[in-house]
Amino acid sequence: MAITRPDRFLLAGVMGDPVMHSRSPKLHNYWLAKYGLAGAYVPLAITAGYLRAALRALPALGFSGCNLTIPHKEAALGLVDKVDPLARRIGAVNCVVVAADGSLEGQNHDAFGYIESVREAQPSWRADRGPIIVIGAGGGARAVLVSLIDGGAREIRLVNRTPARAKSLARELGGPIIALNWNEREAALGGAAMLINATNQGMVGEPALDLALDSLPVTALVSDIIYIPRETALLAAARKRGNPTVNGLGMLLHQARPAFHAWFGIMPEVTPELRATIEATT
Repeated sequence: MAITRPDRFLLAGVMGDPVMHSRSPKLHNYWLAKYGLAGAYVPLAITAGYLRAALRALPALGFSGCNLTIPHKEAALGLVDKVDPLARRIGAVNCVVVAADGSLEGQNHDAFGYIESVREAQPSWRADRGPIIVIGAGGGARAVLVSLIDGGAREIRLVNRTPARAKSLARELGGPIIALNWNEREAALGGAAMLINATNQGMVGEPALDLALDSLPVTALVSDIIYIPRETALLAAARKRGNPTVNGLGMLLHQARPAFHAWFGIMPEVTPELRATIEATT
């Protein structure tokens, strides 16, 4: 945990390129105000070539740490002094914590954020309830897959446009992952208890996910890690046919909680007021 002092203006931020679209500043500044802490969380537009210098400047500038977003999550693994085991498994860092001695620890809270968001929306949800379909094999998918494995999932059907990438990821993470070809994606929905889109398909500016839901049981939970828009075409189609749905906003909100705790010593809450505040910006 970062060390905070009462005589210091607390600082944290998010490094990315681009970064001005991030909702993290509004989120963390809400908590700083709510808990009466003097400080600020700022967007830091850092290009890939300056990431090392930017991270190494954090202790001297008085930062407690920072979040990392695209394109820095994987590169940071080799730039911090210590990587926690979960971040190492996921293969990405989304949170850097400055220790009292100025050293940097890389963490990843995306897996925590994902599971907490699903449990918040569906309190009775269990990972071992039945087969889970995960679409995508990128960074977001890695965090989701680790969270499902650790949550006790018994069967995960992983589908990606590039089958070799899905197979490689299945071998690397192990557990109950079965890699399937892209042309098997719709047949894979049969008997599923949950469907997760862990790609950027459906995000603002991207085409919708190419997936017909005809074979998906109407009892299956449909989840999308995208939060802009709050309801993707996938979630809209699922809702219309009667499936329960979970959007990606909860993952954003909940992954921020352990980061705030690591920097400032308080584990914040996700409240209806906070959710409404962030929803008003998406």
